[in-house]
Order: sequence, then C-alpha cells, then structure tokens
Amino acid sequence: MVADPPKGNPKGLAAAESTANGVSAVVLIEAPGASGGGCCSSRDQVRRCLRANLLVLLTVVAVVAGVALGLGLAGAGGAVALGPARLAAFAFPGELLLRLLRMIILPLVVCSLIGGAASLDPSALGRLGAWALLFFLVTTLLASALGVGLALALQPGAALANIDSSDGATGTLKESPRKEVLDSFLDLVRNIFPSNLVSAAFRSYATVYEIRQFNGTGTEVKVPVGNEVEGMNILGLVVFAIVFGVALRKLGPEGELLIRFFNSFNDATMVLVSWIMWYAPVGILFLVASKIVEMENVEVLFSSLGKYILCCLLGHAIHGLLVLPLIYFLFTRKNPFRFLWGIMTPLATAFGTSSSSATLPLMMTCVEERNGVSKQISRFILPIGATVNMDGAALFQCVAAVFIAQLNQQPLDFVKIITILVTATASSVGAAGIPAGGVLTLAIILEAVSLPIHHISLILAVDWLVDRSCTILNVEGDAFGAGLLQHYVDRTDSRSSVPELIQVKNETPLAPLPIPAEEGNPLLKCYPAPGEDADICQKESVM
Repeated sequence: MVADPPKGNPKGLAAAESTANGVSAVVLIEAPGASGGGCCSSRDQVRRCLRANLLVLLTVVAVVAGVALGLGLAGAGGAVALGPARLAAFAFPGELLLRLLRMIILPLVVCSLIGGAASLDPSALGRLGAWALLFFLVTTLLASALGVGLALALQPGAALANIDSSDGATGTLKESPRKEVLDSFLDLVRNIFPSNLVSAAFRSYATVYEIRQFNGTGTEVKVPVGNEVEGMNILGLVVFAIVFGVALRKLGPEGELLIRFFNSFNDATMVLVSWIMWYAPVGILFLVASKIVEMENVEVLFSSLGKYILCCLLGHAIHGLLVLPLIYFLFTRKNPFRFLWGIMTPLATAFGTSSSSATLPLMMTCVEERNGVSKQISRFILPIGATVNMDGAALFQCVAAVFIAQLNQQPLDFVKIITILVTATASSVGAAGIPAGGVLTLAIILEAVSLPIHHISLILAVDWLVDRSCTILNVEGDAFGAGLLQHYVDRTDSRSSVPELIQVKNETPLAPLPIPAEEGNPLLKCYPAPGEDADICQKESVM
C-alpha cells in the first residue's frame, strides 16, 4: 500500500527507501516549516495512548468508584438497610470474578511450570531457581526488618494497652488449641510432598489437636492428629510440576509431544485469561464496594486502630515504592516505575480480590506483553513467587507481632526481635495465597515469642484493608523478581556463547560432534556438509 502525501502540505515529499528485505517503502518527508497536522497528530497520540492503556484506566476507575460507592451505601445504612438478600445480590458480580480467577489457577500453575521447567536446561533451571529464591529471601527479610522497625518507632499498640481485645472480635480463635511451631513447619514439609495429586487440587494437610486421657490416669494430653482441610495445596502442585517438567526434558525427543501439549494447554488458558481481564473492572468495583458495606462501625475501627493501620500501610508503601524499585534499578539500570505502570492492572486486581493466586493469570499476561519478560521466565518464576514470596505478609506479621507485644506490655529484647524476623520470613513461605492467609500464619510467630494469640481478633477486625495492601506488595515483588531474572538471562546470553533456553540454541559448534539419540534437540536438523562425506553433518536451526 502506497500512502499519498497530505493534501494540506504541498511541500510534503515522498521518497522511496529500500528496506532490509529488498522491498521499497514510501517514506514521507515533511518540510521543516510544515506544522499543519500537529494538533491532529497529538490528538491521535492521545487516542492511541488511551486505547493502549484502556484496561488499566478502567481498573483504577473501578477501584475508586468501588470505594466511593461502598462509603455512600455505608453512610446510608449499610448492610442493615440492604438486608442479607440484597447484599448477596450486590456482591454477586465480585463473587463471579473470584470464581473465574480461581477456576483458572490450577491449569495455569501446573501447565506453566511444567512447560517452563521443560524449556530450560537443567543448569539454567538451577541457576534461575537459586537466584529467584535468593531474591525472594532477601526481599522478605528486608520487609520483615522494615515492619519491626516501623512498629518499634511508631508504637502502634502503646496507646491501646488497656483496650479489651474482644472489641470487634470474632471469638473463633479462643477455643482452638494452640498450634505448635514444630507442627506448623512439619505441615509445610508434608504439603510439599502431597500423598494424592487430585486431592491436592482442593485440599491441604493441617495438624489439629485432640485432648485425650493418658493411660487412664485422668491426665489430659494434647495429641496432634493429621487432617485434610479445604484449600488448594498450591505448594505441593508447584513442586510436582517443576520436577515433572525436568523429567520430561530428560526424556529427550520422546517427551517433546507431552511438552507441546502442556505448552498449548497453557496458551489456551492465557486466552481465557485475556477474556476474563475485561470483566475484571466490573468485578473489582463490586468486590470493594461490598466489602466496605459489610463492615460495621468503620469509623470506630479506624479511630481505635488507626495507628496500627497507618504502620502497615506506610511499611507497604515504603517497601513497594522505594525498596523494590531501588533493587530493580540498581541491577538493571531501567526505570522501575515504567515497569510498575505495566503491571497496574494486576495490582488493582490484587487490591480488589485480596488474593495473590487469583491475580497470577493477569500478572503473567501483563509482564509478558507490557514489560518484555519471556514466557519461559514468567511462567516458571511467577507461580513460584505466588507461593513462596510473601513480602507484604511478612511485613504485616512483624508489625502485628510487635503491636500485640505492646498491647500486653511485654518488652521485646534482641533475641525476640530476631526470632520474629526469622519466623516471619520462614512462615510466609507456602502461606496460602488466599484472603486472610497471613493471619493464619501469624499464630506461629506469636507462639515463637510466647505472646497470647487471642489478640488476633483485633487484627481480624481491620484485616479486610491491610490484607489488600499485603497482596499488592506480594504480587509486585513477584513481578520485579521476574524482571530481574529476565535481565540476568539477557546479560548471560550476551556474555556467553552457550544460550540457556532451548528456543535460542542455534549456534554451530566449532567442532561438530555426533549427538546421542537421548540428548538430541528436536529443534535442530542435520544436513550433509558440502564437499564432505554424507555422515558429516552441519546443524541448522529450524526456528
């Protein structure tokens, strides 16, 4: 197609320029003084920008509108005025979004990890996994230290030492026996190795306690008993998918058919995710609004626990807007806030759903399409990060532990502070990527430093807000980890002549050697070298 010069610009010239493939293209050369189309050009640029960021803008507007709608309905009577039936109908669009996202989690995690692990060399897999775990560990430790430091500096629980912890409490945690720290970590290891993969899709292992009499003497003993509880065992599925992907790669050509099956399954799942993304603004609006309407005495909660909420939100803001972007900038020398703008839709979805697992499908799409992260990196690292990287949860748990210690007027020495840091970092690994998942592991930290767990009821009263901030920080850390690993892979490929990914293995070795059948690469074909014997081959990429 040949473009005519603009009629309004008689000095516009058309020049034929030869492109790389030999096809001449018509290039318009505008005279220096020609500026008649400037207004139209800027208007077109604005229109293109709005079209490219339409989903992000709709999601942000949905969050703001949800907060405004929720506060308006709460001021008009809230849940009491609506009634249970109308409240359920009002929250239905948000519930539908959660169901759609949870439906996609299982195939997305399993297929993406199998395909990602199978597409990487074992040596590259080990290096990427080690760097990812190191990044997640360091950022979680930094978040924990920041939470403890802010709580010690702001003293959120000092002014509330005499408040009865039953205010706003649900009372469900007082009757349950205390869970031992050792049993919590043993449950973590048990969930890594599920006994049934089918049940791991909707159940996980948890230790409960029964009070039994010992040897008929009347002495009551707390006996740990294994139990399956509702909730996806995503940690066990992640470990199995990685190991299964490595096993498929070891099969060589025999495993390529199954690898292509999982890659195609994952691509189809991502198409479904792209459709769900356009419904996300509607669901987020009603999720946020319904949660605000359901809360009672919002003003009382904010006035009594405002300092605790401020401490958590301030810590999340510092870690998410300063610490993580600074780490990304120091290693990549790229603008971290441009990276953040590319994942604005998953961040807004994280605020609405309060679930890092539910945000995973949208995060994969955005980091691949907007931030230039390869599929092999994003589909291997992001599911792992959604399971083991909980920066927001670790920071919130440290603030909550110090807050409860101040409520009980118990001083924290250096040993207890270190215990809080280490326990928060360790307990955040494998924490459920579901709403209020961090509260479930907070009891482990309180047990480690001998603090009463019944004060968790105060934390639950405002967890609907703090948990959303935690989820935003969790998924942001996952995305920055994927960006850093992409930079590491790019830099390694530029320095080394041996590429790490299967898709770029197309260099001819200096001395061609026969390749055993079990180590053959299905993406390479052999052709006889010109002027040589037929059994001497040259390698040529088919990609």
